[in-house]
Amino acid sequence: MNNLKTFFLFALLTSILVAVGWAIGGYSGMVVFLVLAAVLNFSSYWFSDKLALKASGAKEVTAEQEPRLHAIVDEVAHLAMIPKPRVYIINTDTPNAFATGRNADHAAVAVTTGIAGLLDERELRGVLGHELGHIRNHDILISTVVATVAGAITMIAWMLQWSLIFGGGRRGGRDNPLGIIGLLATVILAPIAATVIRMAISRSREFQADATGARMVHDPEALASALLKLQQGVQMRPMRETGVTQATAHLYIVNPFRGRGMTALFSTHPPTEERVRRLYAMAGLAYR
Repeated sequence: MNNLKTFFLFALLTSILVAVGWAIGGYSGMVVFLVLAAVLNFSSYWFSDKLALKASGAKEVTAEQEPRLHAIVDEVAHLAMIPKPRVYIINTDTPNAFATGRNADHAAVAVTTGIAGLLDERELRGVLGHELGHIRNHDILISTVVATVAGAITMIAWMLQWSLIFGGGRRGGRDNPLGIIGLLATVILAPIAATVIRMAISRSREFQADATGARMVHDPEALASALLKLQQGVQMRPMRETGVTQATAHLYIVNPFRGRGMTALFSTHPPTEERVRRLYAMAGLAYR
């Protein structure tokens, strides 16, 4: 279901790209900006692990330095049937974790020092199952492709804004009030719609990683318990001292930026309560 939802949302995002690209320069204008966005995002994808790890201040650790952590990563990687990723530690009291890498052969998993004292071994295994689930599901590739299209929409809308200022739109002209209104609506609404859809795809992939990880380690309850603890821990100790930004927040198992109300539309993560409810349902239990 989550894969089908991802496909549908990506198709909708692509439709917005086609419409906006055609508004500014027809087919050729659409292709130019899509290619430019693809080049920028491909570079980000290729170096995604290095950029994310550097931004978070993560340091690679050996099995001798962190034997418990390495043992669990070994176990979960075997269950996931993927190569063991490199293991990193982020020195912060905020409990969180993320995985990154362009594919299973170039992957890394990072956990914070704050997670070790908060979670028991079952819960930590559940968290690592979720993170390796992202790797197994190729979510870095999916998020990069989505970012490519969303980035192209934003750039085209930006160019359309300047087109309106200096020369009018491609269709309708400045003398057509309806044409101007349509172009203004495109400039304002298209980037917002692209962002909302991109965040919705991110949330869908989080649900999928939850399900994948829980099945791999055969313990949905452990991940559910971990998510509740992590949510509370992040609210008490925001990850302010590290390099977390909106660009990397989607990588973490718990969103470092807790949005409510309308801001939830732009959240990279689904509500923790809904994630826990689904995990309990996988275990055949009722939540609350």
